[in-house]
Amino acid sequence: MRTLWLVLASLARAQDDEEGCCAGDLTRDAVESCGTDQLTRGAAATTSTRATPAAQPGAWDIAPSVLIQPGEFRMGTDRPRIFVDGEAPSRRVALSRAFLMDVYEATNDDFAAFVDATGYVTDSERFGWSFVFHLELSEARRAAIDKAVDGVEWWLPVNGSDWRSPQGPGSDVFAAKRGAHPVVQVSWHDAAAYCAWRGGRLPTEAEWEYAARDGRSQTMYPWGNELTPGGGYRANLWQGDFPRSNTADDGFSFAGPVGSYAPQTATGIHDLIGNVWEWVSDWWYEPEASAHDAVLRDPAGPSAGGEKLKKGGSFLCHKSYCFRYRSAARHKNSPDSASSNNGMRCVRDAAA
Repeated sequence: MRTLWLVLASLARAQDDEEGCCAGDLTRDAVESCGTDQLTRGAAATTSTRATPAAQPGAWDIAPSVLIQPGEFRMGTDRPRIFVDGEAPSRRVALSRAFLMDVYEATNDDFAAFVDATGYVTDSERFGWSFVFHLELSEARRAAIDKAVDGVEWWLPVNGSDWRSPQGPGSDVFAAKRGAHPVVQVSWHDAAAYCAWRGGRLPTEAEWEYAARDGRSQTMYPWGNELTPGGGYRANLWQGDFPRSNTADDGFSFAGPVGSYAPQTATGIHDLIGNVWEWVSDWWYEPEASAHDAVLRDPAGPSAGGEKLKKGGSFLCHKSYCFRYRSAARHKNSPDSASSNNGMRCVRDAAA
């Protein structure tokens, strides 16, 4: 049934206001894996279940948030760009509860407040290493590493890389005055623990996409169908020849401070698309068409699984290789995975 649907969907004409009007030059061959889905550390036993941190009164207010009202929207797309990611089909989704969403991705300063208050130790610290994009390292550091991820050799395992030193020893984010940069090298476990301490949680995929679409839009990006409207950059993405050279025409070679561009949504949210990937709460699943276009109410994904979902793309995304910087795009990682382009933002149920 799913195979038949995919064939029909690929033949269907898009509506005038739907995604896709700006990607006619793309082919399926141009959007292979970003590589991050292969970044598993192969030692899940070291990340055994830990107690969820207790919510700290007032911690929610360490970062600004906006109120997202409940409503109905179309999630996903009938014009998928990466079929294996489960971007299709489009389906009707209703969210019944208002929620607050962080305006910005969680920053190093935010995460430091959490660690200082709780003594939390991240998965990367427990493993003793994590994955770093090769150009974030000096040539000498790269030459000293004799291992890489097969097929995506731009991801290198670096001893001593963690949230405070995301490129390994000598890359302390506070010494480099990067407190306002998004925290990275955080696993799904770490992200969920941080949000719980704030008195919130990670958004569901439906909540994240609803916020990105301002509750209604079927455009490719939160702001429309043009990536650079009027020639101006709206997100931190890759320009140049991936993965060898980044021209940084948007102002940043790698992750930049949160809020460096205008808000991407009418509600005032920044950096949903680009900068760093954002973990969401759902276990990975492949969506299916709803019977008779039925409305899915407050979907939260399956109750268990092996990989967690993430949304939004990162500074490493480029249409020649990883066209995942779209509202409908999605990707996955094991919940203990971390890399130098993975972060998060939190949500909290609004008071009744």
